Amino acid sequence: MTGSELDKSVKQELRGLPRSLADLVAQHLVASGMTIDSDPELAYQHAKTARRLAARLGGVREAVAVTAYLAGHYDEALVEFRAVRRMTGNNEVLPTMADCERALGRPEKALALSRERAVKDLELGSQMEMLIVAAGARRDMGQAAAALQTLEVPELNKRVRVEWLARLRYAYADTLAALDRDEEALVWFHRAAGVDIDGATDAAERAAALEGLEFTDLDEDDDDEDYEERGPAIIDVTDTATPAESAEDDADTDDKDEAADSDDDAADTAETDDEDDEDDADEDDDDVDSPAESAELDESAESVEVVESDEVDETDDSESDKADEDGADVVGTEDDEADEDESDEVDGDDKPGDLTDK
Repeated sequence: MTGSELDKSVKQELRGLPRSLADLVAQHLVASGMTIDSDPELAYQHAKTARRLAARLGGVREAVAVTAYLAGHYDEALVEFRAVRRMTGNNEVLPTMADCERALGRPEKALALSRERAVKDLELGSQMEMLIVAAGARRDMGQAAAALQTLEVPELNKRVRVEWLARLRYAYADTLAALDRDEEALVWFHRAAGVDIDGATDAAERAAALEGLEFTDLDEDDDDEDYEERGPAIIDVTDTATPAESAEDDADTDDKDEAADSDDDAADTAETDDEDDEDDADEDDDDVDSPAESAELDESAESVEVVESDEVDETDDSESDKADEDGADVVGTEDDEADEDESDEVDGDDKPGDLTDK
């Protein structure tokens, strides 16, 4: 924080102070501005420190007034706002001064401030804020109907999205609700929510309440309370395994699965081999007849050989005859093949190698 973050008007005021003092005051003012939203009380303390160092500066007194107002120190805020108005001639602080009077339980003085001539010269936003404060003072005095009449101004129907319009419509809707005119109040709460871009009001929640809806606000504190009531979740440590144990269990499971797969493959292979052996055995059984037939075959082996030889000769003769009749190239013996090759070379009808290929 160097003080460069301050407004130009405040910097101009600080130039009348010694350099070191000006820097210190500037730092406290910057710190006050940085904490005003999150911690108004801390911001107020920083502003008070700056006032102790430079009480004659209007910017410093205004910082004290604003932070005191936001921190709820309305009596001191009113004193400081009066000082600011006297020192700077700034009448824009009148609505806040009137609200401090209300907060201190003096609605009549708030109404008196709202009637001052200077109010007519205020900016439009400040004039609307003064109307809101005056209407609130009327309600504090039990004059709800008069409060509603105070707020019935043309600016209610402006088509702009600014904070003062959201606050004006909200005050109007709230006054209608106080008069038990809920249907009209619902309309104006919705209209207020429509222009409340910064969330300055709870118009949406009020509208939902009138419609019978309910918003549930979940925050960290609620979560902590629920946790304390329920307690931590109970985990059965007997069923909980460490990552290393889980990895070992997975590895064991994989090994068992692989072993089971290997056993299945071996069993399948054994079954296949058994089936092949059975098939071979069946073929052998088909080839070998009964023992009596085998013995008969052994006794007549020579007769069988003679018969087979005769059949071979007859086959060769038939093949030779067929080759002669049809002109085929295939014959039963190697000598006939050679004769056929020589005949082909002489005639030139076929190419060399045709018989071999066939």
